[in-house]
Amino acid sequence: MTHGKGGIVLPFILVTLIWSSTWIVIRDQLGSVPASWSVCYRFLLAGVAMAIFARMRGVSLNIGGKGLAFAGLLGVAQFVLNFNFVYRAEHYLTSGVVAVVYAMLLIPNSIMSFLFFRQPVSRAFVAGSVVALAGIALMLAHEYHAASVRPDQVLLGAAFSIAGLMSASAANVMQGTKIARRLPMVAVLTWAMLIGAGVDALFAWVTTGPPLFEARPAYLAGIAWLALAGSVVTFPLYFRLIQHMGAGRAAYSSVLIPVLAMLISTLVEGYRWTALAGAGALLAIIGMVVALRTKRV
Repeated sequence: MTHGKGGIVLPFILVTLIWSSTWIVIRDQLGSVPASWSVCYRFLLAGVAMAIFARMRGVSLNIGGKGLAFAGLLGVAQFVLNFNFVYRAEHYLTSGVVAVVYAMLLIPNSIMSFLFFRQPVSRAFVAGSVVALAGIALMLAHEYHAASVRPDQVLLGAAFSIAGLMSASAANVMQGTKIARRLPMVAVLTWAMLIGAGVDALFAWVTTGPPLFEARPAYLAGIAWLALAGSVVTFPLYFRLIQHMGAGRAAYSSVLIPVLAMLISTLVEGYRWTALAGAGALLAIIGMVVALRTKRV
């Protein structure tokens, strides 16, 4: 990938469009198969596909002991904690609402980038973040009052979403470290996905029992889409964007993804808009736009 604008626009668009679609696909995965096993299958397939891609590109998977340790930490943060929390959040909240919560990824990314790498945070970013958080609060208030599940389950869904958000942010910021920039991205992601799938399998077996699988075509297609398009295609592009732009600026896509995800949720899940939900979504988007008006986040 080049360093100019032409080298980041296409990856940015691809990541945004593909990840906008994954939220509703994840929703369909929540059936007879426990969420943790679905996460395991997704990243096992993704890891194998990434290894094949590395082989085709002539990229060595030998990244040494320190490289494997880094990949393991990345895999646990991104492909175990993050996605186990996301899948569980969608048990209680619509996919669009969870996507809107994830629009806040810009905030912890920027804060942690400042703490660890001293990347500056502007006043516009702080002001916009406050507005966006107010919007998220309104949307969750709508869910709290209107959801078909119990109010405490809505709060549980919100908690899962926030926990997943923080796990994803930790993985994002790891891309700014020296070891991440030194090692081949494809090799690191291969091991991160495979190690993550192994930990997912262990967690799933301990918490839900032996593997369960669903032969339903839509379930199989969902696993394939999430693994190949939603993981193998997007994560190398997104993590490379982080290394070129910084974790905060690379999260710009988090502003656009929930807009598309909420539209999909409205069409597919029958999400019902109210004045409260509409105001919350509008505030969240306005806040993120304000936060991004600075040249550097």
